[in-house]
Amino acid sequence: MSVKHEWRLLQVATQFLTRIPVKMDDYQPDWLHQSSRHFSGVGLLVGILCAAVFWAVSLGFPSLVAAIASTTFGIKLTGAFHEDGLADTCDGLGGGLTRERTLTIMKDSRLGTYGTLGLVCALLLKVSLLAAMPIMTAVVALIVAHSASRLLCTSLIVLLPYGGEIEHAKAKPMAQQMTFRQWLASALWLILIGLLLPLLLPQAMHSISLKQWVLAFIFALLGVTHMYRLLKRRLQGYTGDGLGATQQITEIAIYAGLAANFTG
Repeated sequence: MSVKHEWRLLQVATQFLTRIPVKMDDYQPDWLHQSSRHFSGVGLLVGILCAAVFWAVSLGFPSLVAAIASTTFGIKLTGAFHEDGLADTCDGLGGGLTRERTLTIMKDSRLGTYGTLGLVCALLLKVSLLAAMPIMTAVVALIVAHSASRLLCTSLIVLLPYGGEIEHAKAKPMAQQMTFRQWLASALWLILIGLLLPLLLPQAMHSISLKQWVLAFIFALLGVTHMYRLLKRRLQGYTGDGLGATQQITEIAIYAGLAANFTG
């Protein structure tokens, strides 16, 4: 693939996952599916912007305020795209006894008890974990977690078939399985982060222990494995909402691992 085409796909992914205005002249529907290999790249952009907000606010306010501000900014930046998926998944899996009933609930635009509780708990965990970290650790955590969580949620597109009703899918091109090769291309964004962060933020990276990185990896792996088994058993595949829920769960899991030494 040409660099120009990959740049177009990155633009498509940015337009799909965020509210950032992107001008596309010759858009083709199939590009949306192809753009999934750049979701982690969009996560890198979102993470950098949220980290910048956290750092800027922390200059004049306590870490708790900075954590709330960066989380609020992230929600605004993405249009609550993944949070909406988490809420719908909680409602569907919590209230549906059959696959058909679960999918019907997930399509309902109204927010139920399970969705409300899931969303509140997720936001409280994000804010409290970020506030518990030293400032520069939180900056690194935001950059890594936003990118890695989007990489992990796309792994379900590789491992599972589409579990919803394709005719009712909000983004039909996304109802196609991703190849392992495409997923590996997506992982290059995380490799880029691993190369750049030690150069740009050496002191912050040095302050994070190997134990914390290992815990973050284990927690994130447990989160994506749980969602894989849950979606496979309940829906026989992934849905857009399920991917959003997976992104939120693995993002929080990474924060938990990186905050482990600073809580308790």
